[in-house]
Amino acid sequence: MQSPTVSTARRRRRGPGAALLLALAVFLASFGAAAAATASPQDAAAMQAVAVALGADKALGWDTPDPCSPKPWPGVGCNSDGRVTAVQVGGKGLTGTLAPEVRNLTELMRLEVFSNNLSGPLPSLAGLVSLQVILVHNNSFASIAPDFFKGLSALNAISLDDNPLAAWPIPADLADCASLLNFSANSVNLTGPLPDFLGAMPSLQQFHVAMNYLSGPVPESLASLEDLWLNGQKGSPKLSGSISFIANMTKATQLWLHSNDFTGPLPDFSGLTSLYDLNLRDNKLTGPVPDSLVKLKTLKNVALGNNMLQGPTPVFGTGVVQDKSGTFQFCLPDPGTPCDPRVNLLLEVAAGFMYPYKLAQGWKGNDPCTGFVGVECNNGNITALSFANKGLTGSISPSISKIATLETLVLSSNNITGTVPKELADLPALKLVDLSNNNLYGQLPTFRSNVILKTDGNPNIGKDAPAPTPGSHGNSNGTSPGDGSGGSNGGSSSSSVGVILGSIFGAVAALALIAALGFYCYKTKQKPFGRVQSPHAMVIHPRHSGSDPDMVKITVASGNANGGGAATNQAYSQASTDPRDIHVVEAGNMVISIQVLRNVTNNFSQDNILGRGGFGTVYKGELHDGTKIAVKRMESGVMGNKGLNEFKSEISVLTKVRHRNLVSLLGYCLDGNERILVYEYMPQGPVSQHLFEWKEHNQQPLEWKKRLSIALDVARGVEYLHSLAQQTFIHRDLKPSNILLGDDMKAKVADFGLVRLAPSDGKCVSVETRLAGTFGYLAPEYAVTGRVTTKADVFSFGVILMELVTGRRALDETQPEDSMHLVTWFRRMQLNQDTFRKAIDMTIDLDEETFASVSTVAQLAGHCCAREPQQRPDMGHAVNVLSTLSDVWKPTDPDSDDSYGIDLDMTLPQALKKWQAFEDSSHFDGATSSFLASLDNTQTSIPTRPPGFADSFTSADGR
Repeated sequence: MQSPTVSTARRRRRGPGAALLLALAVFLASFGAAAAATASPQDAAAMQAVAVALGADKALGWDTPDPCSPKPWPGVGCNSDGRVTAVQVGGKGLTGTLAPEVRNLTELMRLEVFSNNLSGPLPSLAGLVSLQVILVHNNSFASIAPDFFKGLSALNAISLDDNPLAAWPIPADLADCASLLNFSANSVNLTGPLPDFLGAMPSLQQFHVAMNYLSGPVPESLASLEDLWLNGQKGSPKLSGSISFIANMTKATQLWLHSNDFTGPLPDFSGLTSLYDLNLRDNKLTGPVPDSLVKLKTLKNVALGNNMLQGPTPVFGTGVVQDKSGTFQFCLPDPGTPCDPRVNLLLEVAAGFMYPYKLAQGWKGNDPCTGFVGVECNNGNITALSFANKGLTGSISPSISKIATLETLVLSSNNITGTVPKELADLPALKLVDLSNNNLYGQLPTFRSNVILKTDGNPNIGKDAPAPTPGSHGNSNGTSPGDGSGGSNGGSSSSSVGVILGSIFGAVAALALIAALGFYCYKTKQKPFGRVQSPHAMVIHPRHSGSDPDMVKITVASGNANGGGAATNQAYSQASTDPRDIHVVEAGNMVISIQVLRNVTNNFSQDNILGRGGFGTVYKGELHDGTKIAVKRMESGVMGNKGLNEFKSEISVLTKVRHRNLVSLLGYCLDGNERILVYEYMPQGPVSQHLFEWKEHNQQPLEWKKRLSIALDVARGVEYLHSLAQQTFIHRDLKPSNILLGDDMKAKVADFGLVRLAPSDGKCVSVETRLAGTFGYLAPEYAVTGRVTTKADVFSFGVILMELVTGRRALDETQPEDSMHLVTWFRRMQLNQDTFRKAIDMTIDLDEETFASVSTVAQLAGHCCAREPQQRPDMGHAVNVLSTLSDVWKPTDPDSDDSYGIDLDMTLPQALKKWQAFEDSSHFDGATSSFLASLDNTQTSIPTRPPGFADSFTSADGR
């Protein structure tokens, strides 16, 4: 008898001849039945005891002396050596007990006694190293032996469900079961926390422990599970804390977490590409439902009721069955209807405090001025936020500064950490700020003299972030957790010091070992490091062309954080291929130390997050001189070879190209597992925010002239990549979220991790590569063949033009199936003028002149999205079409294009002569970056660009 709970993975491993082998085995078994081996004395004695205890001697005819001969007892399996390998008596109406002698069946592989009425204790099975399957569910066992799982190294599946066992914790011995695939223990009186070792069990896929008395948080380590049931814990407290662990469960198919005490926001679901069944109802979850869940393509069932989830009611796809029972806290009942902008602002504020439950309880409806707890208004404007003694944690969100009418901010007597955002000081109507009795630290911003500021009860105000206390686990503002040495023995302090000293001596010893192994060093003259760098930081510089191919340069810098001090340089030959070694990237002197990046991003605080992408998070940073930067930190857990390749690709591309419509790379960091890129800061964020999410961000919709300007900027940037740089680059991931806007709303193309270099002998030669990019923007020939040309970027650009015209996303699953894909819908709408007018974004003010301009862009979009790549124009054509429609752009800084004596009104020969004159007089020391920027502005502003001319202006070092 084969139980249905046996892992299907084991059955799939049978080869094509499995049926033949099975038939042969049955034949041999029947042929040799008369001559079956006599059971070993040990097994015969054990089975006699088991038979009597189960009552199977009478119920099943287990009343002969030998369980294996002359034929095995019903439900008993034996091997040719007379050893009992299986006891399979599920559903036989047995009413006895399971004898402890079962442990003497040392060759036992299957124990199945499910769906009987067996009672008494479950005896120890410790040491049964051949046991693979245990099915004892649906009985009346009263307890389980403490060492039940000890040594069960071959165990694949166990089902203990529905037994009234005495209270017991998940035992540490379960960690011995390295082969365990399926663990099911629903309704068996499990107590205590979920142990950390579950995440380290290499084979575990299914873990069902519903309807027990488990409590505490869920370990973040449960990343490899496919099927998780934690629902319906019956104790008090139940399972609680954050469900952030879900974001790491990229293999998950079914998650049942309902009827617990989980709190906080829903995590990012974008990595759960196999999830089809999600039940989170009956918890205390707060915050908005993320788009990553709503857009999950595999989702079939979802239940979110009886929580405190906020924001707009989500709109799931037509194939998703949504449990709509219970109560909901969404701002409006109609799915997809956006919340009042003031509600959105308050949710941004609550995000800094991790969407506290107390606030969520008191924020009902869509008008924050009618009953929102702690919110006061005057004439519909929010004037006071009073959140004293609300148990708030997390940090103060800079989004508070968006409430321009705010007069009073009271956050006293909570547990808020982090620094006070300097943006608060800019609020024009602010009169009172009460931050007393929290755990804030750092320098306070300078408030106006008429603002009453209360900060008593914050002992670390004006100081750096406090060190973690012994045994602490970090805090919400991103400070590092303790080292685990803290405890009740009083020795944690000295232990921590020992760890630090050990790390220092370890680093010194490592350097000494390098020297002892024969690595040579020499002194070399080096210019002062011109980029941000922490005092006394060890930074690794990439090698320069012409140097030893195995050489990396180690610089120990001293001086201020801006790198103005002197540096002592030494070079060491390093031939190790250990994957943890520094990865050398040909990028010049662009290394920035990790400590500087921690300082300028407030230790990668959540308050500084600008956005998240497929491989990491982008943070806002500010240097000592006030310069703002964008810091892209790769997630170490998802990095892998693919992520590292994208990291290297982005560095490689951005150090070879410079253009005013491409985001500039300022530096990078390679430190241990850290992979960080530093860019110029684009304060207005991505185009997608202004095009699709302007209501949520309390912004105005883009005017048509701004959309035209953005389109022209993007076209110029991509034209440069395709035909004006020294090499031809294919971006492969053009979309509005990868187009960033500056303060003057000028657009720059970003995210070069997927860029591919095209062959130099032909611009339209296809390159075979792995499929990458974003559905909705992928050219059809690329999606089908995996071969990509510059015309794939042209297709993506055409889709962006369609989005600018319609205000609709490239792929919108909220639309009917025949209108879901923008390109096909747009082509239909272009068939006549009446339908085309309906397709235009209703926020665009359409007069006849604007309509003519929109129509021209729509025609260009159609050409760019032609089905056949050879029918699509080059990006140069797109630049020509769009430049005739746009006003000529003038730089924000009127002198920015004349920094080196180059005037945009000059003729090409005059400009070249000026540039050559400057080149002769310049040593390109600290001015290289600004010089390149100036040249880039000059290059792209000249109306006609003969082939090869722009290459002279690409970079100062000839690259």
